[in-house]
Amino acid sequence: MKKKIAIFTTGWSGEILTQFLTGMIASLKDERVDLFLFTCYPTYIDTAPVKKGELNIFTLPDLNDFDGVVVFCSGLGFNEEIDKLIERANKANVPVILQGAKRDGVSYIGSDNYYATRMMCEHLYKEHEVGSIVFIAGSKDSLDSELRLKAVRDYLEENGISEHLKDVYYTKWENAAASRYINRYCEEGKALPDVFICANDGLAMQTCTSLFENGYDVPKDTLVTGYDYLDAGQIFDPSIASVDQCFTQMGEACGALWLDIIAGKKTAESVVIPCEFIPGESCGCYELRNSDSVRRRFGREAFAKRSTTTYFNRKLSIIDSTVLSCLTFHEFMESLHKLLTLDHNFEGDSFHVLLEPNFGLSIYDTNIKLKKDGYSKLLDVLYSTEDGVAFDDDQFASKDLVPGYDPDGKNHLYIFLPLHEADEAYGYIIFRDCMDKVQNHFLQTYQSRMSLVFDKFRHALSLDLINKRLIEVMRRDPLTNVNNRIAYDDKEKFLQAEINSESGCEFAIAMFDVNNLKLVNDSYGHDAGDDYLIRACRLICNVFKHSPVYRIGGDEFVAVLTGDDYAIRDELVKKLSDSLSPYSNTLPLANDFVSVACGIAIYEKGTDLSVADIEKRADDAMYKDKARIKGLN
Repeated sequence: MKKKIAIFTTGWSGEILTQFLTGMIASLKDERVDLFLFTCYPTYIDTAPVKKGELNIFTLPDLNDFDGVVVFCSGLGFNEEIDKLIERANKANVPVILQGAKRDGVSYIGSDNYYATRMMCEHLYKEHEVGSIVFIAGSKDSLDSELRLKAVRDYLEENGISEHLKDVYYTKWENAAASRYINRYCEEGKALPDVFICANDGLAMQTCTSLFENGYDVPKDTLVTGYDYLDAGQIFDPSIASVDQCFTQMGEACGALWLDIIAGKKTAESVVIPCEFIPGESCGCYELRNSDSVRRRFGREAFAKRSTTTYFNRKLSIIDSTVLSCLTFHEFMESLHKLLTLDHNFEGDSFHVLLEPNFGLSIYDTNIKLKKDGYSKLLDVLYSTEDGVAFDDDQFASKDLVPGYDPDGKNHLYIFLPLHEADEAYGYIIFRDCMDKVQNHFLQTYQSRMSLVFDKFRHALSLDLINKRLIEVMRRDPLTNVNNRIAYDDKEKFLQAEINSESGCEFAIAMFDVNNLKLVNDSYGHDAGDDYLIRACRLICNVFKHSPVYRIGGDEFVAVLTGDDYAIRDELVKKLSDSLSPYSNTLPLANDFVSVACGIAIYEKGTDLSVADIEKRADDAMYKDKARIKGLN
């Protein structure tokens, strides 16, 4: 049976994460082990509920079922989450390795940020003679960012030039924050520093872009450096001078360290991988690396990437339209399952969508709430295939993580992402062996669009049901529970449209008036009068079983006869008459007394120009019947 390693991080640092995972997979290629990546995409500016909904995926695995835990902290800047994961791993007695963050008593894998940053400073001062620096930082609780800043400060202090550090600005790793800072810096008319040292390549590229937009040229007017040596930074113009943290080697070292730990070997608490500063065009070094060759390679790949992106966006649009066209939860489950069965080229033959059991129920009953902490023990299976084999059951135990999982098959990388709206869990999705989709953030787009369209469907259907219930209440007589005057007004409009279009329809209107209601109200009270109206209405409905009945006044009812009721209308009128009590206008009245006058008029095509014409004849017939009933006594 294969061993299992749980890896926790956010997916924003896709490129360096995939490098790290590639290294881990390479170091474990001769072992029987699966990697389970639990990832999500929260940001520092998210509301607390949204952040909680994203990070909820970390609660999914039972760490007692794993043989190791790795936290990739270069992509996870939430210290409280790191501490929670360490606590859970310790309780499960599972070895835990932290990448990029240190905790006492926990194995650490990292790169020599400090030394590489000093190399960068040495290059900037000796080769470019810089005299002023602005440091664009990440976040204050980031070990990497703070270590890079410390290296800059230490270098300046050792050389007696601490005053060269003009400003430190914390972005919380948001590129937009760097843009706002540069715009404000330029608007205030400040002299540019000799170099902007940025805590990663994304911040560096955004800094360059914002400087260009404000009329400045890099490296002519100022230099810019980054960190991580991303592909995007290499093809950027100018190519970003950066530090290669060697994440692939870091991942290899992580895998090797885990093997030593589970083998019971004595291991170092910290493993540090050397880094290398690589000059580039953004610091004025054009000759040290051939950026154009990298750009040409990316240019050759651009067509294929564009085609993939076009197909991917079309697939998401089809999912949107499929889900939002569904009128019931059952139709939603069937339609999306059918769509993914017919076309799962993007998702692959190992892909799973699991839903909280209350997702569908909460649509129809607002009192049913979705989970906000963790996931239910049993989840509904919306779609599930593993190696192309469909999972047959309707429900699946979330503790087992992957439907159809083979503990003895080939090694795989499983990627888990949450489906949610704010802090309400909808379920989760699982991809397998798709490193490229982690790197290019396709998974983030897929996950966010799925969550959004599920949320739109849920709320749209809930609102539709609420509206239907409100309309039903508005159109329903509260006493007799038949249709009311509002509903009949709509029916009149429909019948008038049929007359106007000369559709050839056949219908009749039956008018009813309940006799002696005033006598019952005055003699026995209004509660008895209500009971009397209910008995009369029930009789009308029982006779005209296939026709809608409307209460249009205190003691007045209407029925619209079509189909079978229309064909045997005379028989039904006789049946009603035979079911009535003998008429009486004196007390006492029998407990089951019911007396109703009835008149019917049929639609005469070519003669009747309006519904009112038919109603007038029916009303006249009803009053004649009332006179007949009273005369019989």
